[in-house]
Amino acid sequence: MRRIWLSAASAALAVIWAAAPSAANDSLAEVAIGGLTLTTTDAISMDSEDLYISRDEVKVDYRFTNATGKDIEALVAFPLPDQTSDPDTAVYNYESELKFKTVVDGKTVPFEIVEQAMVDGQDVTQRLKELGLTPSGPADWQAFEAQVKALSPEQIKAAVSEGLLANMGAEEDPSYFAQWSTRTTVTRKQLFPAGKTISVQHSYRPLVGGSVGGNLNKEYRTEPWQREHAADYCIEDSWFTAFDKQLASRATEMNGSPYSEWWIGYVLSSGANWKGPIKDFRLVVDKGKPENLLSFCAEGVKKIAPTQFEVRKSNFEPDKDLKILIVEWIDGQQ
Repeated sequence: MRRIWLSAASAALAVIWAAAPSAANDSLAEVAIGGLTLTTTDAISMDSEDLYISRDEVKVDYRFTNATGKDIEALVAFPLPDQTSDPDTAVYNYESELKFKTVVDGKTVPFEIVEQAMVDGQDVTQRLKELGLTPSGPADWQAFEAQVKALSPEQIKAAVSEGLLANMGAEEDPSYFAQWSTRTTVTRKQLFPAGKTISVQHSYRPLVGGSVGGNLNKEYRTEPWQREHAADYCIEDSWFTAFDKQLASRATEMNGSPYSEWWIGYVLSSGANWKGPIKDFRLVVDKGKPENLLSFCAEGVKKIAPTQFEVRKSNFEPDKDLKILIVEWIDGQQ
């Protein structure tokens, strides 16, 4: 694993990208039985992808070329990270909170948001509809509770046995929670003119996960969940050394863990669905503040600004998705 030291005041940026890796790359799609399915194409190439990711904004610029002699109209999908709906996880309403925008050759174009409910890899969207439940129901708890209350005892029993609902309350005072994951995809019809290149820009507000301070502290380093967490973001011992140094200088008697974790996910692997590799790939990750700490899995990372780090690839074939960790010190000290 390669490591890049950012600065004495910031942190080490652990870097790995095996053969490659809160949203995703464009990918051709088709509406098939069972829901939206991503497909591959041997007719349209992704000439370039310029991706910018921060806590506040994701922007991505593409150039696509249809090298054939025929116009191609296709359904293009932009898959977003799946959302679980357990009691400890916030569920977002993508349509209202995402602020998604697509511009093709300088013109804003319409899109559709498609939602699927998944349990153990199976699409249960139609079953939820039969019960009067919606895939995004947990995003609006009042509406979700009203939907559950409208179910008969027999329907609730069936939903529980099918793994759709679980009672998190007492038997005499049940409180039901959704057990499915919501899979959301932004789709649009796109014309790729014969022998021409088009530009596509997406921008949106990422739905950032996070945690209050404490989980990264030294006393948890041997815990299996912490080792898995560190592996997800390629955190090395040197990163923890920089983290521990900052923590020691910032911790107070009133607050021994004065930081927050922020997690950003980006579905990058769908970029491999186009013809050939991505000819010119550029990623810029912005950690927000110079004193913030950053870690993600990549190779060839270069610091290009006090808060920005760049990765460039030629003929890039992504096979993994991107996970970014930002640690923010809540006292704001330098």
